[in-house]
Order: sequence, then structure tokens, then C-alpha cells
Amino acid sequence: MKADIHPKNYRMVVFKDMSNDYAFLTRSTVDTKETIKWEDGNEYPLFKLEISHKSHPFFTGTNMLIDTAGRIDKFKKRYANKK
Repeated sequence: MKADIHPKNYRMVVFKDMSNDYAFLTRSTVDTKETIKWEDGNEYPLFKLEISHKSHPFFTGTNMLIDTAGRIDKFKKRYANKK
């Protein structure tokens, strides 16, 4: 294996799913600008996610639509006349 190819600046980071407020703490090297107070009372960097395993239809078994920019409406409008 190659030596020195992995980052060395791992730290604890909170990842938060913004669609359902699910959050988890793990080690990461992701750059963040925000922080959050975690359940243990410590403050950790915060990285916001649009989707996680708690909100993704494959993992939940439901068909949730997350439309952040009106993309679904735009698609339906564009292809409404094709039927």
C-alpha cells in the first residue's frame, strides 16, 4: 500500500439531516463553518446534509419527495403536454 495518502486531520464532526433533524457524530475531515452543541455537552463542527439513511426512500421504504428548488414542479410542467 502507498504510504501517506490518507489525511491526518480527522476530528469529531456532527452530520445533520436537515429534512428530518436526524444527527450523528463521527470522525471526518470535512470543512465546516458552523458548530453545534452535542448531547454530551461538547461543541462540535456541524455539517448539514440534504438526505441521509433516515430520509432516503431506499432505506425508509417510503416514497418521500424532497423538493428544494421547485425541480419537481418544473419537470411536471415541462412534460405535462407529452401525455
